Amino acid sequence: MRSKTRASWLVGLALLALAACSSAPKEDPNSQANLDKLYAEAKDDLSAGSYDRAIKSLERIEGRAAGTLLAQQAQLDLAWAYHRSGERAQSITVLDRFIKLNPSSPAMDYALYMKGLVNFNEDLGLFGRLASQDISERDQQASRDALLSFRQVVEQYPESKYAADARVRVDFITNTLANYEVHVARYYYERGAYVAAANRAQQTVQEFQHAPAAEHALQLMVKSYDKLGLTPLRDDAQRVLAKSFPNSAYLNPNSEKKAWWKIW
Repeated sequence: MRSKTRASWLVGLALLALAACSSAPKEDPNSQANLDKLYAEAKDDLSAGSYDRAIKSLERIEGRAAGTLLAQQAQLDLAWAYHRSGERAQSITVLDRFIKLNPSSPAMDYALYMKGLVNFNEDLGLFGRLASQDISERDQQASRDALLSFRQVVEQYPESKYAADARVRVDFITNTLANYEVHVARYYYERGAYVAAANRAQQTVQEFQHAPAAEHALQLMVKSYDKLGLTPLRDDAQRVLAKSFPNSAYLNPNSEKKAWWKIW
């Protein structure tokens, strides 16, 4: 009787072992096949505009595939998804992390270009918002950050397929920032803050000397120094204006020519 019980027990163990061997192994979420599948789903979500779902998938891929090219690609797609969903700060954070961790990546030109785009789009409504905002208080940091990123693309990756567009954006942002600085200087001048007006105009000339707005900045320097009774500084600014813009209408002291950029 005892031997029969022992035999039944051994048979039971054998059946359990066979069942364990015949069951399917647990699926590895970090396997290349699963990561590829997850990435394909994330790309589909991006194409469909389902950015929240794409972000969750891409974040998982970035963590599971750390140190691989797939993780790098996931980071760039994640930055784009954040950007498209209106999360500028998160997008910039991801791009900064990519740039720091992958200095030799073949996609570095794209990362810098995308960082420029994210900051550039943040300030597209510059002129439209000036009418309802005290322009002396407006922060232009996003535009300056965009300018820096686009310049890096142009200077460090001149053969990049993004370089040509980056050059156009560098010129546009440079002129936009120069126009903004001149507008602030004029804002101060019209309110009798002649020292502030002269300083802001001088800063514009120094930083954006090749921008068309430098002509108006020099004229504001001339007028501000004149109001302050600083004759030598006024005459110096007048000489620079005449040398830099010999055909300027501002050389006529009675001219109140409207600047080409002034749209309000």
